[in-house]
Amino acid sequence: MSVNRCIQITPVYVNVLYSKYLKWFIMQTRNFASSANNPLKMPDCKYVPSIYKGTNYEDMIKGYESIVSPSLKPFYKEPLIIHEGRGQWLWNHRGKRYLDMFGGVATVSVGHSHPKIVAAISNQVSKLNHVSSAYMHSRLYEYVTKLIGKFSGKLGVVYLTNSGSEANELAFLMARLHTRSHSIISLKNGYHGASYGTSASTAMSTWRYPFIAQPPGYLHAVYPDVYKGNWGGSKCRDSLVQVTGRKCDCRENECIASEKYFCEFEETFCFSLACRESIAAFVAERGAVQYPKYFLQKVYNYIHEKGGLCIADEVQTGFGRTGEHFWGFESHGVEPDIVTLAKGIGNGFPLGAVVTSTEIAKSLNSALHFNTFGGNPLACVVGSTVLDAKEESLQQNAQTIGTYLLNQFATFLSEFPNVVGDVRGKGLMIGIELISNIETKKPLKTEHMLEIFEVIKDMGVLVGKGGLHANVLRIKPPLCVTKTDADFTYAVIRRALQKHEEKYRI
Repeated sequence: MSVNRCIQITPVYVNVLYSKYLKWFIMQTRNFASSANNPLKMPDCKYVPSIYKGTNYEDMIKGYESIVSPSLKPFYKEPLIIHEGRGQWLWNHRGKRYLDMFGGVATVSVGHSHPKIVAAISNQVSKLNHVSSAYMHSRLYEYVTKLIGKFSGKLGVVYLTNSGSEANELAFLMARLHTRSHSIISLKNGYHGASYGTSASTAMSTWRYPFIAQPPGYLHAVYPDVYKGNWGGSKCRDSLVQVTGRKCDCRENECIASEKYFCEFEETFCFSLACRESIAAFVAERGAVQYPKYFLQKVYNYIHEKGGLCIADEVQTGFGRTGEHFWGFESHGVEPDIVTLAKGIGNGFPLGAVVTSTEIAKSLNSALHFNTFGGNPLACVVGSTVLDAKEESLQQNAQTIGTYLLNQFATFLSEFPNVVGDVRGKGLMIGIELISNIETKKPLKTEHMLEIFEVIKDMGVLVGKGGLHANVLRIKPPLCVTKTDADFTYAVIRRALQKHEEKYRI
């Protein structure tokens, strides 16, 4: 009887093995065929994705054009259907593999489909996936206790939200209630969300709709960009790679550009605020554009003297992405009154947070405040697991690989001086600004930028694009990328820039 069972099972087992290896062979063949014109070797990946069985490509395109919001503009001439992800890798519906160097806009922090997160979600959803915040549950307590452990000083109270926009809106509300003032000051070229209030604090024309009156109480101050701004030199930036071609007269513990930009920041109070009016808060993120040294310290001190609060937008820079510290503001030696979090906090799961002091948190007690999904058990489990996964030396990896990548990319400044104007960033938060004129720093033409963007994708690397003129390549991958991945990314972008120069005979 047992022998017969073996005889019956064996062919099935062989078929399963055959099917598995056939699928692997098909995937490898597709990857080989797609890279026939790309001699650069993509790093190995042992994971075999499943076969895509979803909606066909043509119907998906039509659906996005008709029933999905038309404001959602997919990247690339031939939009990608992303079917599966694992670690730093993504696969499209045809089985082609891509190295994800964008991380869903700096959102995937510990890697796609991290096994600990997959297990935690599965375990929690089988027990309780949602309960109103009118009730208590242990997952929320466990998570916020872990999260608070990542802060020091007065930052000891957490409010959970669903996104960065929500977190910043709540931070603005708390600041206004606490200070009994209304004005929120942000920096030009900064981004803080797409809701009504946060879009008003976002000082970029590309995020402004015509004919829509902006809410009152939002002011925009000078953006201290040492590459394109009026001031800045070769020693000013808080970055491994400094600005080239600009003289710097700064001395130790002193930055002339920082002082100049601060003086212009101070003028906002002289010309844009009502006489004797105090402000509610100053908010700033720290993206790939690095502020000059000591600038934030000067601003924070000034804001506090004026009775305002300082909000650190850590939606993109937090959770070790900059490598040097767990939070971006720590590298500037400042202590914010409120910190807003999202993106990497949930590794792609909708989760955001506002962290502040007990005194400021009490300001919400003057009326009812409620968020239906804030503190959702499933979200809390994900957030808690992300913090656990961060113990896998990911912050150190961000520092090591980010430093290595920045040094690699810095060679573009001398190799492609007529196309690459600036390389900047810290850790795994890097920007490569492409230009068409080295003297004026005029942005690279849109059609040329898109060509480079497409070539990089065709060679198997996904990056982002940003900046007011969308001429900056954004490198913000999952923090688990390797040195081999970094080498491949560098080689692909270098090849794309070479093709651009060959085509236009630069």
